[in-house]
Amino acid sequence: MKILVAVKRVVDYNVKVRVKSDNSGVDIANVKMSMNPFDEIAVEEAVRLKEAGVATEVVVVTAGVTQCQETLRTALAIGADRAILVETDAELQPLAVAKILKALSDKEAAQIIILGKQAIDDDSNQTGQMLASLLDIPQATFASKVVVADGKVTVTREVDGGLETIALSLPAVITTDLRLNEPRYVTLPNIMKAKKKPMEIIKPEELGVDIAPRLKTLKVEEPPKRSAGVMVADVAALVEKLKNEAKVI
Repeated sequence: MKILVAVKRVVDYNVKVRVKSDNSGVDIANVKMSMNPFDEIAVEEAVRLKEAGVATEVVVVTAGVTQCQETLRTALAIGADRAILVETDAELQPLAVAKILKALSDKEAAQIIILGKQAIDDDSNQTGQMLASLLDIPQATFASKVVVADGKVTVTREVDGGLETIALSLPAVITTDLRLNEPRYVTLPNIMKAKKKPMEIIKPEELGVDIAPRLKTLKVEEPPKRSAGVMVADVAALVEKLKNEAKVI
């Protein structure tokens, strides 16, 4: 069984992002970049399935600029077998990424495609669902437990009311939630081994995929700064301020 894992290069979650002076987007110049945390969980889960004897090969893929090779090398150091970079400088929106992943899934004949439930930069939470629709195969989003047996995958999902367990026939798309696993620490020997693992670099045109953006960002602004709190003498004063100043009641 082959598992295809999609990862994304994003601004590191520890970095405080800054908006560009022209409000056209987020400034990523000289900013630390890393693998999207949800995608790191996806890679870890795929590697664990391989270690358990469920999968025979883990292929990790990303789409973006040349520097995305660093993200793929991290995934290879975690335990993926080989990597594919769909190299482009174009802005990639969820639908374009889903189309790229569909083309690669068809090419690789993957039985399971695992993605993070969302990327921490755009928070779209759309790519996995779009991919399942394009492939016309079952999907399980927000996975907190994955069990593969007897040609099926059983996924425990995190939903608003608690947990939901569903069984899917293969092939299937799975998107990972935070509680699925804790990614392993990448050791130096594995980082060195990752440098020797194969990485294929292709262009979107080779896949026959249209990646033209469908959406246009008009303006990006930082959220307004919170004003300082005030102390009130009693409940009556609090109610008065909520009613007349904050106007929330």
